[in-house]
Amino acid sequence: MPQDKLTIGTRGSKLALWQANWVKSELESAHPGLTVDLQIIKTTGDKITDVPLAQVGGKGLFVKEIEEALLDGRVDLAVHSMKDVPTVFPDALGLVATTEREDPRDALLSHTARAVADLSQGARVGTASLRRQAQLLRERPDLVIVPLRGNLDTRLRKLDEGEFEAILLANAGLRRLGWGQAIAHPIPIEEMVPAIGQGALGIECRLDDAATRARVAFLDHPATADAVAAERALLTRLEGGCQVPIAGHATLDGDRITLRGLVADVTGQRCVTSCEEGPRDEAEVLGREVAEDLLANGAAAILAEFYQPGK
Repeated sequence: MPQDKLTIGTRGSKLALWQANWVKSELESAHPGLTVDLQIIKTTGDKITDVPLAQVGGKGLFVKEIEEALLDGRVDLAVHSMKDVPTVFPDALGLVATTEREDPRDALLSHTARAVADLSQGARVGTASLRRQAQLLRERPDLVIVPLRGNLDTRLRKLDEGEFEAILLANAGLRRLGWGQAIAHPIPIEEMVPAIGQGALGIECRLDDAATRARVAFLDHPATADAVAAERALLTRLEGGCQVPIAGHATLDGDRITLRGLVADVTGQRCVTSCEEGPRDEAEVLGREVAEDLLANGAAAILAEFYQPGK
């Protein structure tokens, strides 16, 4: 491809396009004369919209087809929500930049409640995430959790039409699109631990493409990258995917990093948590240590049940 042009592979949702267009704008501003195009690629996760993700199975539901386009040269880089990115990359591909994290919290959207505790007895709550489901039911076992997929427009319409008393979404996506702030109430991380990497974007490209790697390097935010590295090390040790009820969130304070981890069953009745602190330059070591603590205190049994054939 010409040296003055790059092509970004992206999903076609409004949020994915916002993210890809933001990267496009940043690249063109940083490199005058560079033209960046978008190529929309439909992933397996986009094609299957009537089945909960946990039932689809597998990893990389939202990235596999984009990675194939990277490998065969149709696109030069990919922009992903980090929470969708598997911890293992195909040979020749890798994560080359992690952008500064937006608000990582989950958000409760409701016309009647400002917090999970305010929801009425037996309220119907929509979410596509087993992680959110488990943590909701841990606090409120009376709630009726209903699988909710589709784009943000669809989910907000169902809320407005009264199909749900509340729905849960990532606050980062809402903030990026400027949607739902009037009825969106962020949930404290102590109450609902976010998904691994939630709020951050990951830039993936071919590892032997030195020119593209150099062009996107400025988008890497070291503090976010270190925090996400700890979270992803936790996920790697737990052998989890983005549809498993595993949560993790890291924060930095100077040269120290604190990582909170959680593994729960889908009912929320069994929930194992851990929180440890360590040196920032040993973020991945900390991630593995928190994972080992979780496994030793009950997470191994929960995950063994979850990974049984047919689950």
